[in-house]
Amino acid sequence: MATVLSVSGSPSAASRTNRLLRHLDRRLAAQGHEVIPLDVRTLPAEVLLGADFTHPAVVAATELFARADGVVVGTPVYKASYSGVLKALLDLLPQYALAGKTVLPLATGGTTAHVLAIDYALRPVLNSMGAAHIVQGWFTLDKDITVHENGTLTVAPPAAEALARVVDRFSTALTPAPALAAAS
Repeated sequence: MATVLSVSGSPSAASRTNRLLRHLDRRLAAQGHEVIPLDVRTLPAEVLLGADFTHPAVVAATELFARADGVVVGTPVYKASYSGVLKALLDLLPQYALAGKTVLPLATGGTTAHVLAIDYALRPVLNSMGAAHIVQGWFTLDKDITVHENGTLTVAPPAAEALARVVDRFSTALTPAPALAAAS
């Protein structure tokens, strides 16, 4: 199966966005994909803000993007756009870091007023980076994501069903169609 890089653009370790991504990672892994998580917040801030393209952490992140067949990009929505920490990483990647890749954009936020952030803020950047196919993304309201004291996550049923469909479409898009046998 495919190698999937799952990128969390949340600046917070305890964020709903991050936890939701790791929850979805398990679904992709159960479908046979190798999933590699990348939490952008773990990269040194001075490297991201100083645009240090040669720093080992940036080089390693760039190599993860190059290795992936597909990329899930998750971000909280702030001020009607994706997070600054995600923007800082995307700016450090090569121009066509997503060339030939299938990409799934996901976002979380407190109000449906931010639902279009995927299509009007994130999708154009992913497209400019050469993504071969950007599947339909999904916005999940914060209120639909519950993190329990033991660390487990529950997603409200309607949102969970929608996310499952979106992730399954992404998974299907990663799987190459069987080649047609040549006619004799």
